[in-house]
Amino acid sequence: MTHPKENIILIGMPGVGKSTIGVVLAKVLGYEFMDTDLLIQKKTGMILSKIIRETGTDGFMKIENEVNASIETDRTVIATGGSVVYCREAMEHLKTIGTVIYLKLSLASLSKRLGNLRGRGVVLKDGQTLAQLYEERIPLYEKYADITIEEENKDLESTLQIILNHLTM
Repeated sequence: MTHPKENIILIGMPGVGKSTIGVVLAKVLGYEFMDTDLLIQKKTGMILSKIIRETGTDGFMKIENEVNASIETDRTVIATGGSVVYCREAMEHLKTIGTVIYLKLSLASLSKRLGNLRGRGVVLKDGQTLAQLYEERIPLYEKYADITIEEENKDLESTLQIILNHLTM
């Protein structure tokens, strides 16, 4: 199965399963798998929470933008960090190299899945709640998505099947 743009880019809130689904999707398609958070950690030599602590959210997003905007690959499933949608240059680049799939989950389900946000390297402004972050990001995810997958009450297998159905259409 070939896809015109050859890459599949997964976007969505932290905890929606971009990395988990991405790995399985890559196996099924016979694609490579890339996690941009790991790419950022490799390029900087630091874990995300440390980058955010040391450079602030703006510094982190500058790095995130640069790393994502310079990805050159094909036949790859790319799991992005939840904050990549703030990086206009990166998102425009990703849209030119692949199909952007937004994995959508309700705030209630996300709250259950996510423990310590800062420990996960989630980009939060001072005093910002998960609900505020969710409200702020949803319009951006919707803006950049080529395909939106509603994950509510679906397990990995059913989410995967829905994605595959979209890709073969």
